[in-house]
Amino acid sequence: MAQRTAAGSRPWLTRDVLSISLSAGFADLGYQGVMAAFPLFLVLVLKAPVWVFGLAMALSYGGGALFAAWGGRVGDRVGHRRTALLGNSLIPLLSLTGLFALPMAAVSFLCAGWWARNFRTPSRRAMLMEATSDQHRSAAFGFLHGVDVAGGIFAAIYVVILVTAKVPWSWVFLVSLLPLAASTLVLTRARTGLAPAPNAVPESPPALPTARKSALRNLLLAAAAYGFSSYSTGFPVLTAAIRTGSLVGGLVAFFVLQVVSSATGILLGGAFGQSLHQRFRSLAYLGYGAAAAGSLLLAIGYSPSQPTWVVFLGVAVLGFSLAVIETLEPTLVSTLNRAGMAGRGFGALTVYRSLGLLAANLLLGALYSLGAGYSYGYAALLAAVAGALILLALPALRREEAPAV
Repeated sequence: MAQRTAAGSRPWLTRDVLSISLSAGFADLGYQGVMAAFPLFLVLVLKAPVWVFGLAMALSYGGGALFAAWGGRVGDRVGHRRTALLGNSLIPLLSLTGLFALPMAAVSFLCAGWWARNFRTPSRRAMLMEATSDQHRSAAFGFLHGVDVAGGIFAAIYVVILVTAKVPWSWVFLVSLLPLAASTLVLTRARTGLAPAPNAVPESPPALPTARKSALRNLLLAAAAYGFSSYSTGFPVLTAAIRTGSLVGGLVAFFVLQVVSSATGILLGGAFGQSLHQRFRSLAYLGYGAAAAGSLLLAIGYSPSQPTWVVFLGVAVLGFSLAVIETLEPTLVSTLNRAGMAGRGFGALTVYRSLGLLAANLLLGALYSLGAGYSYGYAALLAAVAGALILLALPALRREEAPAV
């Protein structure tokens, strides 16, 4: 797809960007259907306690952290396209989840597919980074997130249709095989990340300026703190299902989160400023701050004395915050990271997030058993801490950028 240069166009929307983004959309169309159905299948059909769902998410994210670190390094060494295609082709393992009546067997295949997803994520981001300039990178990452989550929207629709039609659960999961295969096929059209890069990482990479080095450290710590605050979308799905007394109510909540998140990524991906301090400020307030607000709304809305729309409002706010975070975190890592270390940088971002998610889902599962207010209150507190860590980096960044203003 040729670049467009007319006023008001998107010059960054090349064949590579479009192929990578469409691949992400098809991937979400597949595995987000599994993720939407899984908590209902595990807890309400297989009758596993909620803490088992928390354990499943913790194993997925915790193991995924190791696979992300490995995938980032492999991509830097052998080429990101090859690494992304390998990981993407193994994600369909999670489509087999519904074939098992034993909870831990179902959890095992879910984890295997999720680990493959994390293995390919740093390389896919590195491919997108290679396809864009820093000026347009946040718009490209926002578009990637928007198309990615749009797949999740349609996943929620077909899961609602299949569940309400009482289709066997095994087929609810197996349907995801088709879009996952399409995802890998579309990704083969991208031409970035082709060459192996054994010498991409210099022996002595140039040192980052002090302010940027500090900002990168704060960004990774904030990603970890947000990870500790973050939880699988299965928890809001369960909350909405319980509050509405309907499986469909839970799936509608999943749909709302995906619609808001997709629209935010596509429409606002390039609207968070060009300078580092502007992007950091947007991440602090519109990303982590909004995530804290969304969790608080869920804590309030879980109470039977509150109207159910409070739960759905909280889900919508979480969708907005997720789009901002998924746009700005990789954009900032790509700007701050040293040359030749894109895979490692994106791998580190996934690792820091995933380690937090491991603990978060265990804690959320345990706290949820005591009361949803405790779990969502904890999440709101940690998201606010992530925002504070980002704000601490702003003064140094402003000083560094001041002469160029």
